[in-house]
Amino acid sequence: MRIRISHITSYVYDRPTRSILQVLRLTPRSHEGQHVVAWTVEADSDIRLRLGEDAHGNLIHTLSTDRPVTGLTLSVTGEVRTADTGGVVAGVAERLPAAVYLRQTALTAADEPLRALALRIAAEAGPDALTRLHALNGAINRELAFETGTTEVTGTAAQAYAQRRGVCQDLTHVFLAAARRLEIPARYVSGHLVRADGQVDQEAGHAWAEALVPSLGWVGFDPANGVSASEAHVRVAIGLDYLDAAPIRGARSGGGEETMAVKLKVAEAMQQ
Repeated sequence: MRIRISHITSYVYDRPTRSILQVLRLTPRSHEGQHVVAWTVEADSDIRLRLGEDAHGNLIHTLSTDRPVTGLTLSVTGEVRTADTGGVVAGVAERLPAAVYLRQTALTAADEPLRALALRIAAEAGPDALTRLHALNGAINRELAFETGTTEVTGTAAQAYAQRRGVCQDLTHVFLAAARRLEIPARYVSGHLVRADGQVDQEAGHAWAEALVPSLGWVGFDPANGVSASEAHVRVAIGLDYLDAAPIRGARSGGGEETMAVKLKVAEAMQQ
């Protein structure tokens, strides 16, 4: 599948800023099943962009400016060629030991109900790790409703599981909390998805999980859709949770109130 992505993020400030510093995780890497054909990240003139890599091996751009601005626009365009690998992620540069992805974080800590979920999956699915992960993926998809506007970016896995609803970020955090409770290394993935309903204009990027399966390696699971990662998924960044893989994180000095607008298009190349 050839996938084209256009992502424009615009900020407007009601007073001039004094400085802006952001870390952008917007650029995918090539690996087996995913080849980046073309990719550009651009910002307004006089904005500095420096390419680098973070501890997880994600490509990052550090954006900075010390001049006063009342607005900022980031433009990302690219094309990626993907192939179905059955969810298996291979050919990726691993910067950290797999055991790192057993760590709980504030967003993925397992409370008693999440520990009970992990125990239930273990009892129902048996000892095989892959069977457990498929069962967990299906259970989250069935038992938690996908609803926008019901959670905050800082919401935890425990909160989403208690509410039995959330967005892809929340369902992924629930998956990570339970998988790690099962002693399976698991990590957060941010990226893009060609939607099955053909919707090209999207409100935000997508999120899913990867878990380490003996003899297979890392395998992608998308609890929001109840499937393994497929050729419709474009993998951009990974981390212990959303905060590690967020497309844009940063800070600014001055500027007063901020208004942000996002325009995202994700589609097969022939559809654009």
